[in-house]
Amino acid sequence: MATIAKRTGVTRRAFTLIELIAVLVVLAILSGIALPKYLDYAARARASALQGALGGVRTGVASYYANASVSGTATYPTLAQLETLGTVMQEAIPVNPYNGSNDVVAATQAQAAARTIIAGGAGWAYYVDNAATPPEAVFYANTADTTTVDDPSGGYFDANEL
Repeated sequence: MATIAKRTGVTRRAFTLIELIAVLVVLAILSGIALPKYLDYAARARASALQGALGGVRTGVASYYANASVSGTATYPTLAQLETLGTVMQEAIPVNPYNGSNDVVAATQAQAAARTIIAGGAGWAYYVDNAATPPEAVFYANTADTTTVDDPSGGYFDANEL
């Protein structure tokens, strides 16, 4: 008995050039949308980290002032007291997310009023005057990088303005 062998042709199918181009166009469109959104998230996270750090230190300074007021003499902490662990802050001064430094530099009254950036690369600037009536203290970021925090004029606040 003779067997008839059928020849089955195996056809290999691959993507056509048009299909590959269509996929590349879709990926380019998606990356064009996703990349700016990702960069915006990173900028907003940096601004939020700055606001959190400022809030933590300012709360510590205000708490010190409140405790000193109850004790009889309403004073803000000096720069040395602010930097001494356990006096004002229970943990080290946080790092400024815009310049990567947690150093604090003393500011003058004029610098604090104008939120002037003080040379030297410190992350923060601090002004205190316990001889004034009432005592004054200003703690701000020592960088003028633009944040993503909206200001009333429709622009964005600089880091030292927060």
